[in-house]
Amino acid sequence: MSCHVALRYFPEVSSDVMREFSGFLSFYTAWRPLSDTVKPRAVVMSEPKVPILAPEDTYKGWLFKWTNYIKGYQRRWFVLSNGLLSYYRSQAEMGHTCRGTINLATANITVEDSCNFVISNGGTQTYHLKASSEVERQRWITALELAKAKASRMQAESDDSGDDSTSPAASQGAGSRNSEVQSTLRTLNSKVEDLSTCNDLIAKHGSALQRSLSELEGVRLGGETSEKIRQVTERATLFRITSNAMINACRDFLALAQAHSKRWQKALQAEREQRVRLEETLEQLAKQHNHLERAFRGATVLPSSQSNPAIDSKGPVPGKGDVSDEDEENEFFDACEDVQEFITVPADPKYHRSGSNVSGISSELGMDDGTTSLDEQSLASNPESPQSQEVVPVRKRRSRIPDKPNYSLNLWSIMKNCIGKELSKIPMPVNFNEPLSMLQRLSEDLEYYELLDRGAKCQSSLEQMCYVAAFTVSSYSTTVHRTGKPFNPLLGETFELDRVQESGYRSLCEQVSHHPPAAAHHAISERGWTLRQEIALASKFRGKYLSIMPLGSIHCIFEKSNNHYTWKKVTTTVHNIIVGKLWIDQSGEIDVVNHRTGDRCHLKFAPYSYFSRDVARKVTGVVTDKDGKAHYVLSGTWDEKMECSRVMQSSRGGENGADGRQKTVYQTLKAKELWRKTPLPEGAENMYYFSTLALTLNEPEEGVAPTDSRRRPDQRLMEQGRWEEANAEKQRLEEKQRTVRREREREANRSANPAEEGKEPADGAEEVEIASEPSETTYKSVHHDNYKPMWFERQVDPMTREPTHIYRGGYWEAKEQGNWDSCPDIF
Repeated sequence: MSCHVALRYFPEVSSDVMREFSGFLSFYTAWRPLSDTVKPRAVVMSEPKVPILAPEDTYKGWLFKWTNYIKGYQRRWFVLSNGLLSYYRSQAEMGHTCRGTINLATANITVEDSCNFVISNGGTQTYHLKASSEVERQRWITALELAKAKASRMQAESDDSGDDSTSPAASQGAGSRNSEVQSTLRTLNSKVEDLSTCNDLIAKHGSALQRSLSELEGVRLGGETSEKIRQVTERATLFRITSNAMINACRDFLALAQAHSKRWQKALQAEREQRVRLEETLEQLAKQHNHLERAFRGATVLPSSQSNPAIDSKGPVPGKGDVSDEDEENEFFDACEDVQEFITVPADPKYHRSGSNVSGISSELGMDDGTTSLDEQSLASNPESPQSQEVVPVRKRRSRIPDKPNYSLNLWSIMKNCIGKELSKIPMPVNFNEPLSMLQRLSEDLEYYELLDRGAKCQSSLEQMCYVAAFTVSSYSTTVHRTGKPFNPLLGETFELDRVQESGYRSLCEQVSHHPPAAAHHAISERGWTLRQEIALASKFRGKYLSIMPLGSIHCIFEKSNNHYTWKKVTTTVHNIIVGKLWIDQSGEIDVVNHRTGDRCHLKFAPYSYFSRDVARKVTGVVTDKDGKAHYVLSGTWDEKMECSRVMQSSRGGENGADGRQKTVYQTLKAKELWRKTPLPEGAENMYYFSTLALTLNEPEEGVAPTDSRRRPDQRLMEQGRWEEANAEKQRLEEKQRTVRREREREANRSANPAEEGKEPADGAEEVEIASEPSETTYKSVHHDNYKPMWFERQVDPMTREPTHIYRGGYWEAKEQGNWDSCPDIF
């Protein structure tokens, strides 16, 4: 009642009071935790608070800690004190040897099951712990959460006080800052007391004003009126004076607090940045120390037998644990992952001197004719990336395609259309696809063709091998985010990639077989190299993931040196097929062989492991000559870059590996970058994660063959976002292909067995490779029907002695003449 009357009689005073008092309340609420820590005021203003945990916050006990896959969980004595969790082998070690410590202020505590829980700082330290019972686990969790909360508060208060420096000058600065903070706190406290006094006075005068207003409402006009009005006026004046005093006090408090708040925020930010820099420096020093220690002990290096680098030397790798554990638990081994095969250390400084030594090394590699070596070669176009040479394209290629529609996949709508059909006739919807065919995906191997251009200029076959190996790895860089399935090509389908004017090469792919599905590829460059391959895919579904094994060899021939290289592709694994987000990994080993010189490069694609402390998607390799002597070491990742280092000297290590063989340490020069992945174009996540080259592959072009993948209607409809029409067109094409195949098989049967004329062959569909996959043996010996490819012919490769399809010629001549009369009508 009195509040409404006051608003009516004194609107200007009341609005100011309410506005300023509202601002004061919000700011006072923000500063309240500071005032809560300084009680009583007289004590806090005289001495700053030093936050330490009480002795009763210490918690000790036995827990089981995960060490490695060999020893499993081991019993350790844990001590929780002052926000730090430390552990020892036994209680007797507490006085001299701490096996590891983790700071709870920045740690995450996660409960796994009834007895297990995990403590991690988000970096290098992760403790997997197990209590003896659920009750004991809950006690530890409670103690850890309390300690974490107190440690976080201590750290925040310590950062605010700026008391992190240890030097004398910094200590003096910290002391002056503490004095300044104390003085400011005293001033702010006095302002808070003034505000409290003003608040009491306002309440007192407000009550008196309320009573006067109530009496004024009930008084009758007469002699008492003037006296009552005078009393109301006096009390209203007192209320106004007190309100103005409180407003002024609020303004002073707000101005003072804001001024000091900005200074403290800057000081806090500076201290935090300094702490981050110190942590990063400490982490770098720890890594360098660990690297030097392992190099000194000769740990994890290549086996001594170098005559055949293709020997399978699979071994264990680091598993779950932390680097702060005891010595014998520093290395963990996981039977499902491979050990890194070698370690490199910097070469002796004498190898870096110019003059006779360098000339001797060049002579040893056959480069004494004045040519530059790989380590001295200038990457003038871009020191970071060999593929960044600027070329002026004759034709402006497209840089975008329509964004991928956000269509939900209804499994029931697929299943209901499959009821009563044979398994081989079940169509796969385009929802699982990307708008490119397998032939176009195969042509993407030429994304980094510049590596082969540079290899063609090399005088040394060993240097050339480095570029070929980098090209081999680069072909996988486009697959890291590409979880969509490419369209299965129709039999006789082709795809040309003519980049002669822009990049100096032209490429042709053709689907040469339907069962097993196989595609032949031939590319030739004006810069002195030829690439050919025939790839068939075998896949195995293993429940959680799908393994895709490419079959067939890849050939690269350099005209100038007549070096002939061959290699095979590694296994591609698509994870989380049933549940979860799809992701792709490449794993296995590749042997790149120079059949003319006997040089060899053994590449190892490390499979991804959740427990590995190594970099993800890692690739390592060693280039050796025909005698098994190592000349270059390759390292990098298949999704980012590859580097090479020249080997100056090798020595035997002092330890034996897991397989009992002696190991070798390589001394190398500084690494040189061979290849770096080009960043994806802007908005690639909405365009199926296509690279710059992939965006142009399905771009319509005039003059291509009628069997070219660009003319495939279902693929074109999917690219345009018309998925329902694409599904209908896809079924039409598949049924047309079945009809043509049945007729072709009928003709083959009539030719082979005239007596069995009229007998129907078994039916199949485009997805037949899902039901029965070809093995390496069946791929080599499979019986083909009377179908003959248009532009390739089946031969026995003279190098590998494998049956393969080799380009017979005629395609580019037919394109120049515009004569496609011999092409079948497959669309």
